[in-house]
Amino acid sequence: MMLAHKIALDPHDVQETYCRKAAGTARFAYHWALAEWQRQYEAWKADPTGSKPSDPALRKQLNAIKGDQFPWMLEVTKNAPQMAIMHLGQAFKNFFAGTAEYPTFKKKGRHDSFTLTNDQFVMKDRKVHIPKLGWVRLHEALRFVGKVVEGTISRTADRWFLSVTVEIPDPPRICRENQTVVGVDLGVSALATLSTEAKIVGPKAYAAAQKKLQDLSKRFSRQMEVATVRAGLQPGQPIPKGMPIPWSKNMVKTQRRMARLHARIADIRAEALHQLTTMLVERFDVIAIEDLNVKGMIKNHHLARSIADMGFGEFRRQIEYKAAQRGKTVIAVDRWYPSSKTCSACGYKMPKMPLSVREWTCVECHTHHDRDVNAAINLRTVAESSVSGCSPVPD
Repeated sequence: MMLAHKIALDPHDVQETYCRKAAGTARFAYHWALAEWQRQYEAWKADPTGSKPSDPALRKQLNAIKGDQFPWMLEVTKNAPQMAIMHLGQAFKNFFAGTAEYPTFKKKGRHDSFTLTNDQFVMKDRKVHIPKLGWVRLHEALRFVGKVVEGTISRTADRWFLSVTVEIPDPPRICRENQTVVGVDLGVSALATLSTEAKIVGPKAYAAAQKKLQDLSKRFSRQMEVATVRAGLQPGQPIPKGMPIPWSKNMVKTQRRMARLHARIADIRAEALHQLTTMLVERFDVIAIEDLNVKGMIKNHHLARSIADMGFGEFRRQIEYKAAQRGKTVIAVDRWYPSSKTCSACGYKMPKMPLSVREWTCVECHTHHDRDVNAAINLRTVAESSVSGCSPVPD
């Protein structure tokens, strides 16, 4: 199995400039290859006797011309443009397989990253050696032991990170005679409700920082309005497409503060989810969750912000890879299973159960239920029936 460890870098000014150049080179190579792929594909459709575009052919083509047409590419590692084209090839494979959308051009400032193969960097204690850059300090050492596959250097706000992908052996699946099973019901008021009746409240990081984000956004809008007037436009006049608007130093500062705040929100949310998922995989052998349609849920404009603030998709990603790492089992119960409106005591199904109803009493057995706890218990029951045929093995 593959695991990635994201470590903060501590580059000095020269090293940070190099990282920006390498990320820009990777982005340029990706855009060049995407435009060339589209041109060659149209040519192939007009004349099918030719060959379809492919990332190996595009990499070879770029190598042949970059010395004359793009000599600045030679200032950074060769992996930056080459791996970017390989990622484009994988993006097209995912698109034709129906698992991803058509590749698009990347916006500058939002996609600053470049990838290195395992022979192009060396890690030692709390530092990493990168070609044409030298040793860069790390905030911590690599946690995982295994074969290093690749490393990706990326920028978040004004900080740089190294994400190291490591291949480790698949752990044996744990199958005890008496497995501990838990049902987990995700929600908005409480991040997770367990079948043990425990409730974990999420940090709601975005809601806590919303007022500060709004203030910074208003400040940036006022500064942009002043900048447009300085550029010769009337107040409130739309900016013509392609017209450059010079940013002031204060605009740059405000934009950086907004980026740092968004990064902090993401860090708080990720940390809360890491603590929750780690606790679950360490305490329980089988974890039952709902197969939630997060994209569909976010279309509900009344709950979209709260759902996104909880990070349901990230919860599932973390719980699945951590369970696989420890040999535990995650069971995703069908999203149409009526876990909330089915009585966990007698199995009676309520005809309707609006979201406003947080507690209810079963009309058959008169058991009083907390909506979320009842749902978690039902998820646990489904998981217990799924693992009942597991043959025990020694711990």
